[in-house]
Amino acid sequence: QVQLVESGGGLVQAGGSLRLSCAVSGIRLSANAMSWYRQAPGKQRELVAAITSGGNTDYADSVKGRFTIYRNSARNTVYLQMNSLKPEDTAVYYCAAIHLQVWGQGTLVTVSA
Repeated sequence: QVQLVESGGGLVQAGGSLRLSCAVSGIRLSANAMSWYRQAPGKQRELVAAITSGGNTDYADSVKGRFTIYRNSARNTVYLQMNSLKPEDTAVYYCAAIHLQVWGQGTLVTVSA
């Protein structure tokens, strides 16, 4: 059974940083692509960042240069380092193994102006 558990959300001032973690069980990160999505109030869920099984990464234009997705295969954990946060980054952030249709429970990030 595949399980994804996010942590690391919270309240931060604009310009600050947060690191989200996604603890993965049931699959190996080295063999699976993983993604981070977010959903702001009243908006559709959107892709923020993704990392392939081979370690290639991709980002939404709105976060390029500010966010970094990476993984620690030994810990079987995926991370999203978020720097230079803006109020528009406020959302619930979800870790996902899209190809397996598995989602985490989400973690709330609130960025104050």
